[in-house]
Amino acid sequence: MKLTRHLLGAAAAIALAGAAFAEEATLRIATQVSGTVNWELTTISSQGFDKANGFTMAVQDVAAGPAAQIAFQGGEADIIVSDWLWVARMRSEGNDYVFIPYSKAVGALMVKGDSPAQSLADMKGKKIGIAGGPVDKSWLILRAYAQTQGIDLQSETEQVFGAPPLIFETAMNGETDGAINFWHFNAKAQAAGFRPLMTVSEAALALGLSDQTPLLGYVVKGEFLRQNPEIVHGFAAASRAAKDLLASDEAAWDALRPIMNAKSDAQFAELKAGFRAGIPAPGPVDEASAAKMLEIMANLGGEELMGKTTTLPEGVFVHPGS
Repeated sequence: MKLTRHLLGAAAAIALAGAAFAEEATLRIATQVSGTVNWELTTISSQGFDKANGFTMAVQDVAAGPAAQIAFQGGEADIIVSDWLWVARMRSEGNDYVFIPYSKAVGALMVKGDSPAQSLADMKGKKIGIAGGPVDKSWLILRAYAQTQGIDLQSETEQVFGAPPLIFETAMNGETDGAINFWHFNAKAQAAGFRPLMTVSEAALALGLSDQTPLLGYVVKGEFLRQNPEIVHGFAAASRAAKDLLASDEAAWDALRPIMNAKSDAQFAELKAGFRAGIPAPGPVDEASAAKMLEIMANLGGEELMGKTTTLPEGVFVHPGS
C-alpha cells in the first residue's frame, strides 16, 4: 500500500509538472546572435527569468536587422529588435506593430584622442565614416544639430558609408578623420584611445529632445499582445530583471564575457559601461520628444527612411509591466 501511495504521488507530481510545461509558452525571437541583444537574452535564460515568468525562448539567428524584419512580417518570429521609428512607419502604413523599450544607447562622432578637432565645425573638409548608410539615425541627428550652428555636415564633409566592422577598421587605420558607428563599436574605439567629439545624446538635448528616449526596443504585433498579454508582460518582466542584474552584478558580466568578443580588459570594461548606460528607466516614453524627433528624421531622412510618415502615430509605445 505504501509503495502504491508513493507511485501515485510520483505520478501526480509528474502530471502537474507536465501540465505546467504545457502551459509554458515559447516565444520565437529573431535576432543576430552575435549582437549585443543576445547578452540580455542569454542572461534571461541563464538566470531562469524566462521560466519564472511563464515562457521559454526559441532564439533564431538572423544575418541582420532587415532579415529579422522579414521573419517577423512573415509570421516566423514573435519578437524582433528594431527602432521605434521603423515601428512608427509600419503603423502609419497599416501594420499593427508595437514597441517595448529595450535600450537608449546611441552613437557618437568619434575621433582619435590626439585629433585636433574640438567641435563639429572642425570636421569641415574632413572624411567621416558612417555605419548604417545615409539615413543612419545618429548621422541625421548630428546633421540636424550642426544645421543649428550654421554647419552643413552633408556638403561640408566627405562621407564614407559601410558596415560597422569596416567603419571601425577604417577609423583605427586612420583612413577617416572621424567615425559614427553603433554604440558597441564606439565602446571598442574608446578603449583604443578614441574620444567622442559629440555624442548623439548631446546633440539631441541641444535640439530640445529627450536623451532618455529608448531608440531600440522589442517589437511585437498588436494582435499577439492582445491575445497573449500575460506572455508579453512576462517577457517584459524578464527583460527588466536581466537589466537590473546587469546594472550591478559583476559576476553576471563575467559569465557573458565569452560571447562579448572583447579583445582586452579595456574593451570589456567599455562594453559593460556602454550597455549599462543604455538601460532605460521604467515608465512611459516622452512621446512629445519622440514626435519631435520623428519630424527631424522625416525632414532629413525623407521617404527613404520614413516613407510618407511625418507625425507620430498613436499606439507605438507600450509599457507592459512598468
